[in-house]
Amino acid sequence: MNESLEARLRRLKEERDEADRRYNDALTAVDQALPRQLALPDPHAPIDEEQLARLNDAWNTLPSPPAAAGLKGRLTGFIWRTIGPYLERQLAFNSILVQHINRNIEARRVAHERELQTAAALRAHVEAVNAFHARLMVYFQQFTAYVDTRDRDTYGGALVLNAALGELAETQGKYRESLEAREHRYEARTVALTAAHEELRGMIGIAQHAITALKRHIEAPKAPSASVPAPSASAPAPSASVPALSSSVPAPSASVFLDAYKYVGFEDQFRGSQAVIRERQESYVPYFQGLTADVLDIGCGRGEFIELLNAHGIPARGIDLNHEMAEQCRARGLNVTEADAVGYLASLPGGSLGGIFAAQLVEHLEPAYLLRMLDLAFEKLQPGGTLVLETLNPACWTAFFESYIRDITHRWPLHPETLKYLVTASGFTRVDVEFRSPVAEQDRLQPIALAAAEGTMPADAVEAFNGNVEKLNARLFTYMDYAVVAGKPPTLGD
Repeated sequence: MNESLEARLRRLKEERDEADRRYNDALTAVDQALPRQLALPDPHAPIDEEQLARLNDAWNTLPSPPAAAGLKGRLTGFIWRTIGPYLERQLAFNSILVQHINRNIEARRVAHERELQTAAALRAHVEAVNAFHARLMVYFQQFTAYVDTRDRDTYGGALVLNAALGELAETQGKYRESLEAREHRYEARTVALTAAHEELRGMIGIAQHAITALKRHIEAPKAPSASVPAPSASAPAPSASVPALSSSVPAPSASVFLDAYKYVGFEDQFRGSQAVIRERQESYVPYFQGLTADVLDIGCGRGEFIELLNAHGIPARGIDLNHEMAEQCRARGLNVTEADAVGYLASLPGGSLGGIFAAQLVEHLEPAYLLRMLDLAFEKLQPGGTLVLETLNPACWTAFFESYIRDITHRWPLHPETLKYLVTASGFTRVDVEFRSPVAEQDRLQPIALAAAEGTMPADAVEAFNGNVEKLNARLFTYMDYAVVAGKPPTLGD
């Protein structure tokens, strides 16, 4: 059973109070059960022996036979012989009665003495029992004090233990502070080393791209190029009036090639690795499932989405203005052309594309160029084809301040409702906005905990502040990216 400390302490107090109540009830019951002072009756009064001596002397009432002679003597003898037997029987009765009284008086005297002894013994026993009961009650009443002294002894031991633990905790705290300080130093050194390592990796990557670009430029045949590259992967021609460049344009200079590799390094360092981008773009593949005509990836960069489509059996090709990115894609066997969006789309037959995809491109375009590209995208898509445009969400402050203003090739931030309207205005239907990449929780505004603000802010002020934080998070710290997904309506015959 998972019991909190507060609940356990409350339960222990309730059990202790219940035990105290039961103890007091039992003590009261014992006190009430003690016998009260026993009133013993006095022994019987002693035997009255006042007439006993006279009775012993007077029991022989028979006179001696007469001794007279003559007629008187004969008359006396006749009377004696007549009443003598009765007198003798009376004398015998008197003798037996006196003997019986004497024996009973002796026994009664002994019994009376024993009664006196028994009464004295009973009184002494009652007094002893009462004294024992009194001492027993005093003994019971000492239990609480005794337990308290034991608790004090335990409490004293606990104080000693707590003092030792406190000293140990203080020592451990100092040791932990020392370790934390050392760890902070190590972390600072690790961060510095990591930053230096990343900086070195970036420099090495840039150097490698520069060497590769220079080597490719030196080894390339001196023939005119298909188009003029630009220094960024997704910064197209400045306006919609720029035509598609023909093969008659002379090859770009070495400085242009060397500028192109810098944006490749920028993508590697700030946008993410190719594996990260492939994982992020995996969710767009279902929009193009089942297509037989090519999907065009405009501003394909390093070609991650083209590889995803090819892996799912979907025909795909791409275009990019950055010479180095186009070269890298072609080196991996991808169908990528170095060209700008408007010029390339204008050169395609109408309805020749099954789908169009552009990730992190439209924020690089001037408004007029973007509008021209959307019109051409609608014209070149097959009926029922799909257009997917992914871009940064400028309504999210985190995306705007951490991503949008970092890239110097960004031209125009597009609010989700704005881009949705522009796509709809170009003729597309089923236009939806999908938000992606929610802002990490640690990058959002955090509410104030009431316990932390107690004593410094009223509860209603904390509630109002947290309500405003929630509103700001809902408006300004939402999703880093969004995608506009639209379809070209099918023809009536379809």
